[in-house]
Amino acid sequence: MRVSVLLYESENDGEGIHSLEVNGKTIVLMFENPDDAERYCGLLEAQDFPTPTIEQIDQEEIESFCLEAGYEPRLVESGFVPKNDEDRLLIAPPQTNLDVDKWQEDNPNDSIIDETNIEKNQNKSKLDHIRQRLEDLL
Repeated sequence: MRVSVLLYESENDGEGIHSLEVNGKTIVLMFENPDDAERYCGLLEAQDFPTPTIEQIDQEEIESFCLEAGYEPRLVESGFVPKNDEDRLLIAPPQTNLDVDKWQEDNPNDSIIDETNIEKNQNKSKLDHIRQRLEDLL
């Protein structure tokens, strides 16, 4: 079966796939219905997130990619109705997004955009800077 996935910079070497960080798991969304993928893209754009490209890819190919990368593929079926907060993320993106420019500078080899780790990445960067300054003092 072919599914719709959301890709960023699909024409460049820095291609990335849209993902969510939920409870320590990186989830890659696969939309059964292309209209659901379009709607999700519109919601991302409304949050000032760069608009991804929707690509049709074989479900087995995405699942294989996810398995190799340690990600969890999630199929959003046509007519999907969320049952809990985690399910709601499959039809509406979270309120916080990773700054894509920062993501590209910090992680040039990383192909996953993780929407919920902005603060974590900023704190890690600050800690790395402080750690470097302390090491310089020694």
